[in-house]
Amino acid sequence: MFERLTPQPADKILGLSAAFRADLRSEKIDLGVGVYRNAEGITPIMRSVKAAERQLIDTQNSKSYIQITGDPAFSDAIANLVLGPHKAARRAAVATPGGTGALRQGFEFFRMAAPQASVWVCTPTWPNHPTMLRHVGVNMRPYRYFNEETCSVDFGAMMADLNEVQAGDAVLLHGCCHNPTGANLNIVQWQAVTELLLQKGALPLIDIAYQGFGAGLEADAAGLRLMARHVPEMLIAASCSKNFGIYRERTGCLIALCQNTSDQPVTQGTLTYLNRLNFSMPPAHGTALVTRVLSDSDLRADWERELDDMRQGLFDLRKALAEALRTETGSDRFGFIAEHQGMFSRLGLTPAQVDILREKDAIYMVGDSRMNIAGLTAKTVPIVARAVAQVSG
Repeated sequence: MFERLTPQPADKILGLSAAFRADLRSEKIDLGVGVYRNAEGITPIMRSVKAAERQLIDTQNSKSYIQITGDPAFSDAIANLVLGPHKAARRAAVATPGGTGALRQGFEFFRMAAPQASVWVCTPTWPNHPTMLRHVGVNMRPYRYFNEETCSVDFGAMMADLNEVQAGDAVLLHGCCHNPTGANLNIVQWQAVTELLLQKGALPLIDIAYQGFGAGLEADAAGLRLMARHVPEMLIAASCSKNFGIYRERTGCLIALCQNTSDQPVTQGTLTYLNRLNFSMPPAHGTALVTRVLSDSDLRADWERELDDMRQGLFDLRKALAEALRTETGSDRFGFIAEHQGMFSRLGLTPAQVDILREKDAIYMVGDSRMNIAGLTAKTVPIVARAVAQVSG
């Protein structure tokens, strides 16, 4: 029967990583895969995480299962990090294999709750969003988000499209540090979207994978928290990969805000059921590390300091690249790079120009010209700026 299988489309970002590894040029630069790197080009283990891991090794006396939902202390810690101490009695949550696992569970949960409704997805978005929605079998509708000419949020077009949302639909929003563009809603725009979703009777479905990488832990959650204070229900997929640097530990959390406390038991039971159905028990190592870091005052303080250093490093790289491109091009047409937040920006290059950067200059970025700012170093900023200026005319 296997002969009936048809080839599946390759993941473009993972394929780009494979091509980068196969490239023998010593001067190659990887701006594709979305992982944080420090000034030495290394994805480090954060000090607080390393300390928590030592404590865990010294004190852990079993590798038995915890429970299908994961450790409730982890879910509470992440919910408080994302939402603040907000509506705890109305919250349901489960640990998941990374933010991707949280999204997958959230999409399946939504399909169970509203099988005929649609999820509205911004254009552009993280490519795995529409891929998973199609696979799960959820209806999908696009809404405009990014103005390719100004490289900023096209808020008028976004609101015009979302005005067509129907009651019971869900709107997928990036909590902060929009991937792939780096262009984000401001707090006034979050308020306007909140009012529209309330008017339409639509469900916000928030993907927050980079909290702390934009303007800081509190500021990055401000829009989401504003919305949570007003909407009756919400789904939130949170990832710990980036802000705790534990990519390979696959640590995430799906949080549901219920309209009434009486809805919480059934909501929690449904999330538990989906965990059992899809992977039975979520990974526990990463969740134990995150819980220790967030619950220990010294570890948390050190984590926040290091995360802030990482955020500042990204800002400095953005500023340096924008200035280098201003020098190379004699214009400010790439000035938006310094205004965006998070790990990514889209340069506005064509796929053909991106190909030239890869073939001629060994600079690797995604075909839509999304670049990982964290892939830069002080040494490579002028190299990339010069190459981009040459290829873009």
